[in-house]
Amino acid sequence: MGLIADIMISMKVTKEKAAENRRSLVRAASKLFRQHGINGVGVADVGKAAGLTHGALYAQFPSKEALAAEALTDALDRSYARTMASGAGDQPSIAEYLDLFLRKNHRDNIATGCAMAASGSEIARQGKSVSQAFADGYERFARSVQKALGDTALSATQRQRALTIVAAEIGAIVVARAVAKADPSLSDEVLVAARRVLGEVGGEL
Repeated sequence: MGLIADIMISMKVTKEKAAENRRSLVRAASKLFRQHGINGVGVADVGKAAGLTHGALYAQFPSKEALAAEALTDALDRSYARTMASGAGDQPSIAEYLDLFLRKNHRDNIATGCAMAASGSEIARQGKSVSQAFADGYERFARSVQKALGDTALSATQRQRALTIVAAEIGAIVVARAVAKADPSLSDEVLVAARRVLGEVGGEL
């Protein structure tokens, strides 16, 4: 009985360690992929950042694409949770959504910012599983924004307005980052302009 108990405890520890290793790999990949791009990071880099070997990585994931899809999903899950917690009530307002996303601190911290804004331009060059992770995250944010929309004189449907707001937020951050080194004032202007126009589209009071 004692031997069986010892074996069961050993198996439990092994499973817990495997789960811990997987979390470490996913979090490391999530940060590195945002910072350097999915194609700019090798599996050895991810393993090293997680304190593991690339052999340990392949013991958890069949391919780099599988890791990228899970890392993207994890990053978007955590980003969504932060966004929902930022609201004064159960549902953030349009103003709260825009203020959280279209800010200089977000623009200047690509490794910890929104994964859609950091990786959006290269997702089309990845496989279907990565594209699906992006699509799921985008859809969830759009549905959430749609719930917060106010009334406007626009003829577009609420669905169309929500899709546009999320897409434009991502694009504004991409452009603001792209021009920041060459023209900081233009970068700031992009954020301010996007904040104002999208507030109007969202029916901000």
